[in-house]
Parts: sequence; C-alpha cells; structure tokens
Amino acid sequence: MQDELTQQVCAWLEGQQQAMQDCLEALVNIDSNSYDKAGTDAVADLITQWLEQDGITVIRHQRPDSGDILEAHLGGTGQGHVLLMGHRDTVFPTGTVAGRGYTQQDNIGFGPGVADMKSGLVMNCFVMRALSRLPTCPLPVRALFTADEEIGSPDGRAFIEAAAQGARAALNVEPGRVSGNVVTGRKGGAGFLIEVAGKAAHSGVSHADGASAIETLARKIIKLHALTDYEAGITTNVGTIAGGVSRNTVAPFASAQLDTRFVTTAQRDQLYKAIEAIIAEPDVPGTLATIEQTSEFYPLEARMSSALFELYQVQAKAIGFAVDGEFTGGCSDAGWTASLGIPTLCGLGPIGAKMHTDEEYCLLDTLVPRTQTLAATLLNLHDVSFASAR
Repeated sequence: MQDELTQQVCAWLEGQQQAMQDCLEALVNIDSNSYDKAGTDAVADLITQWLEQDGITVIRHQRPDSGDILEAHLGGTGQGHVLLMGHRDTVFPTGTVAGRGYTQQDNIGFGPGVADMKSGLVMNCFVMRALSRLPTCPLPVRALFTADEEIGSPDGRAFIEAAAQGARAALNVEPGRVSGNVVTGRKGGAGFLIEVAGKAAHSGVSHADGASAIETLARKIIKLHALTDYEAGITTNVGTIAGGVSRNTVAPFASAQLDTRFVTTAQRDQLYKAIEAIIAEPDVPGTLATIEQTSEFYPLEARMSSALFELYQVQAKAIGFAVDGEFTGGCSDAGWTASLGIPTLCGLGPIGAKMHTDEEYCLLDTLVPRTQTLAATLLNLHDVSFASAR
C-alpha cells in the first residue's frame, strides 16, 4: 500500500514543473530580508493561499516584531509526526527585487533567495499539496515556515523546538549542494560581542595614567584566534573591531565581534569555557572586558542524519538520480532539531549555488525530482529504525 501511495504522489508531482517555477518566481519577487516583517509576511500570505486552496490546515502565529510563523498540518496533530522545515527570510536588503528580480535562462533561475531558500519553500508546499491528494495521509506531517534563520532564528528557535517535540524525523530544505549532494553534517556556530572598558589619558602628557582598552582587546584577540583547530573543525574569528576616540588618546573603550564554529556539542561546551577564561583574564591593569552571546546554532552531527540519509538515497535512486551526503561549515535550523535527538537531514532543497550573492542561482530541473524524493522519503519512514540516532 505504501508503494502505491508513493507512486501516486510522485505521479502528481511529475506534472508540476511549470507550476513550481511559477510559484518560485512569485516568492523571489518579494523582498523578504530577515528584518523586513512586511516582506516575510507577504511571503507567508502566498504560502497560506497555496496550502489552504487544497484544504491544508495552516496556523499563523502572529509575531509583533518579526515575521509571523506559519505551521501547516496534515494527517492529524499526534506525535510521531514528520517535520518539514524552511525559512522565508533572505539576506538581501529591501529594494533588491526592484533592481534584480527573478529571471530565467534555460534551466537556471536567478534572483535574491532563489536557492536559499525560496525554492525549498516551494518544495515543501508541493509535498504538502501532493500528500493532501491521498485518500488519507498515512502519518502526521507538520511543515514549519519561519522568518529569521539568516540572523540565527532568535524568534523562530522556540517554534522549531516546540514543533519538533515527539517528531519521528525532521527534514530541512536548505539548498542542495552544487555537487548534487544533500547535507548530512553541519557545523554549529555562535556570535559574541566583546566590549572592553579602559581609562582615557593623553598619549603624550600622561600616557601612564591611562589603561588602553584597545591593547586589552588586541591581546585577547590573539588568544581567541589561537583556539582555532582546523583538524578538529573548530574556528574562531574576530571579524570586526572598533574603539578609541583619537590617535593621541589612550583608548577608554573598544569592542569586537567574534564568530565561532564547531562540529559537536561537546566541542561547543569546551570552546565556550575557553573563551570565557580568556575574557576574564586581566591583560592590562585598569581595563575590564565583558562578553555577550548574540547568536547561536547547534551542529547537525552526522550520527543524527545517517539512517535518514540511507533511506533518502534509496528513494533518490528509485526516482532516477544518485546522491551522496556532504558536510558543510555553514549553520542551519537543522541543528536545533538534531540537538533534541530528532533524526534530521538537511540540504534537501533543489540544487543551487552562490547563495547570498548577486549570482545566486537554482537548477530548475531539480525541482520536481528533489520534491518527489522528499515526499517518497517521508512516506517510507516506517522502514527505518532510528535507535542508533537517539
């Protein structure tokens, strides 16, 4: 019976190429920067319209300061559900679409967010629409459309974690790799703001009376960068610095923004302790350093995706393409579900590349087969044991 359902869903999707491209064009032609609530909500309006026209239940969680959260349901609301994930926000500033909207050249679609990840949003919509055409959806399915992943999901994280409770699996439609692979492992990462208070003094007349916040920051940056361990996959990077009031004044303040990346949650804990110890060191007498965490993503460890990936490979082969798993240093919302012990697979969207640039593109002929494979994976989850992932 399950094979019949898979065939029915894949057959309907086979005829949806142009409809999917039309939906992609519509989404790309809406500015939806993470801080543009009106834009991300406009994307939500379209998604809601597409789903509700097929009788799919959509719950809209109104958010006062960020894009609303959409939650779509099929097959009931019980536990043991499958969670589909995608974010509506892009990195591109409002106004980008006016000068550089959706365009298409042969098999390639261009435009802001075309790969990351509006093509993935289209995929999730069409998976839900395909499943809604079955006499009965064989398992509960929940699709979550958030609006702030590009800035670390400060609002969306709580909704992701709530939606993941009791889930059998989480499938995240970040863009497929340019190699054609899906993502079976991702680094976690965090951002920090470091601030140093010092004491001002005239650098010629009374240099010894001052305490340089810039010197303290410089000493700490060297120690922080020394925590990088390429072999272990740990990196630390101070990407911006600021401070001081003039060339001839001992700097009374300084600040920096630190980015960290790690492969496992154990590394995360060790790294955070090392950073805290460095910030606490006195360095220059008369200065005081503080640190504040500004963002965070948990890692997607390979063990959390292995069983799901094996199933996805089988379904992809049946659809007609070969695929491997790939590790990436980029972060995503997949880390939140994986950290909860939910088997998670990422990078399931259509193949794309050059994300976050003016040259971002999506391979349009991967829309249908990747959507078919995602739907088939979902429908055949009963064949997989996740004991090793929990």
